[in-house]
Amino acid sequence: MIKKIVTRTGCVIYDTEKVLEYLYVSDYGKQYNIKADFLGYTKKIHGVEHRETDMSEKLVVTISTQRGCPMHCMFCDCPKVGYRGNVSREELAEEVLNCVKESGCTYTKRFNLHLARMGEPSFNENVLSFVQYDLRTLVNANMKADVIHPVFTTMLPKNNKYLKDRIIRWCDIKNYDYEGEAGLQLSINSTNDHQRNVLFRNCSLSLNEISELAKELPTPKGRRYTLNFPVTTKTILEPKELSRLFDKDKFIVKITPIHETHEAQMNGITTETGYYSYDVYERFENPLLDEGWQVIVFIPSKEEDEDRITCGNALISETLKH
Repeated sequence: MIKKIVTRTGCVIYDTEKVLEYLYVSDYGKQYNIKADFLGYTKKIHGVEHRETDMSEKLVVTISTQRGCPMHCMFCDCPKVGYRGNVSREELAEEVLNCVKESGCTYTKRFNLHLARMGEPSFNENVLSFVQYDLRTLVNANMKADVIHPVFTTMLPKNNKYLKDRIIRWCDIKNYDYEGEAGLQLSINSTNDHQRNVLFRNCSLSLNEISELAKELPTPKGRRYTLNFPVTTKTILEPKELSRLFDKDKFIVKITPIHETHEAQMNGITTETGYYSYDVYERFENPLLDEGWQVIVFIPSKEEDEDRITCGNALISETLKH
């Protein structure tokens, strides 16, 4: 059974029979929800006001790569679904196609695909084949997009023997198949191993292991790879430690709030005042800038979090019975 939940910027779609959940939204625009000095967006964001959005400027599609998720992150609702296997290459296409058709969008300047609704994409080889061989053909056959930009976000699971090979293959897809127009995001969350182990419930690699993997990644074409930090007042983010672990020529830092999922709220993991005041982000951003890092601060609106379109949500978890 397929259900559609209209949000203020798009729609969440989930299929209880196939255990799939995916969504499309349009974006407010970088001038409203991003601070990134190196890109020329220098205004501090004291709250993002909801406003009308335009899919012709940017259409964001977020799909599931797995049915549920085998990871057990303390801030994510996807494990509540349980783990029910990988999504097939054909079903990945189905998720994208359904979003395009449901959106009614026939033209956009920028089509972003996030592999981040449910699942850890590095566990599913189908993701790589789909993006490399199918995605552009599928989008171009159903709408016009000036730019197609897929993003691979990984929690860096330590029990995935294919992790390094698949991340390196993604980097090659980014650099050559998409000529730099693709993203790789590593979820780091803390520069303290103990804090990371708590947040990821000991399912992710250690920082030194991630650092060694990062050294083997090819130099990125286009935008650098991203180190993601959803922050709270308790987040440990030491700029000098980050510089020891990662190469500034390969990576940038992204700071976001912890999204208000059921799991995050139940575990008391919140970004206090993060939707209304820039202070919580500035205390992390300024030391990173002083250390020479390029930093993006991305803040969704309160309405986007209330609509549960942000990462870590899984509306289907409230419908399925284990």
